[in-house]
Amino acid sequence: MRRGAAVSDESVDRAALTRVQAAIEREVPLVSCVIPAFNEAVNLPALLNELMTVLPTLSPRFEVVVVDDGSQDNTAAVVSEWTLHWPLRLLCLSRNFGKEAALRAGLDHAHGDAVILMDADGQHPPALLPALFERWLAGFDNVVAMREHRGADSGWRRVSARAFYALLRRIASVPIEDGAGDFRLMSRTVVQALRQMPEQPRFMKGQYGWVGFSVARVPYTPRRRNGGQTTFAWRSLLSLARVGVLCFSDVPLRVWTGIGACVSLASVSYGAFLLMRTLIWGHEIPGWTTVVVSVLVLGGLQLLSIGLLGEYLAEVFREVKRRPAYVVARDIGRQPTAV
Repeated sequence: MRRGAAVSDESVDRAALTRVQAAIEREVPLVSCVIPAFNEAVNLPALLNELMTVLPTLSPRFEVVVVDDGSQDNTAAVVSEWTLHWPLRLLCLSRNFGKEAALRAGLDHAHGDAVILMDADGQHPPALLPALFERWLAGFDNVVAMREHRGADSGWRRVSARAFYALLRRIASVPIEDGAGDFRLMSRTVVQALRQMPEQPRFMKGQYGWVGFSVARVPYTPRRRNGGQTTFAWRSLLSLARVGVLCFSDVPLRVWTGIGACVSLASVSYGAFLLMRTLIWGHEIPGWTTVVVSVLVLGGLQLLSIGLLGEYLAEVFREVKRRPAYVVARDIGRQPTAV
């Protein structure tokens, strides 16, 4: 009887402990921090060291998800050492899929009630995370770190960025703010909404605005890179701008529809004028310059409009193939636990 009673008491204690742990997990939020990285072996140790100091002050339950986007340096080796001692998970993608795909991979594998997105270069200060977390606790679903200025960027890049966002604000179907990047904290509800958007290619800044939810803004000044050089070249920036316009605006198509209508109206009017002049004053030999200029102008407009249609059609072609946004080659690390 004593042995049976002991076993029974032990079972009761385990069940009670399980219920207590479940209650604690419901009360204590899990915080996830997603970091896409490409050739950031130099910058990640300092950033991770800061995060392991700041994140426990937000919640005893936290995890860091580093997405190695096909790095060619020893980024994976550096992060792997951290997975042995901290609740850190390393996702190694099979090749370089781009930052937008790496962000999607991180969101797919993050378990947090609150999910933080940060860059790996150290320009996003971890010291700002408590302010973002406070806004989330106050009830905001999407807490955005707003960059106050672009002091670290070159003059040409600052001008081009302002011009792009000014254009996008006027033509996009969703609100997209200059200064609102990927550095933000989102609730589980927002993350689930983003995961329901499988479209490719991705423009995350537009998707943040499309899903909606309550938004809070926290200003910050970006730091300088800890080391190395940025891998986000002009070609990548132009490609991202192109995707942003094509994915969140049909204004270019509408503009060319208007141009086509105006050219057609002008052509009909000019044809009616020539007809009336011929009927009234008789036939005369048309000018060679007028014919050549008209053919060249109309031909150029047609080629431009066909090219624009081709850009949108190319996006449709990529979408209907339904290829995955990324492929995970290795998944290293531990599930989040209280520390």
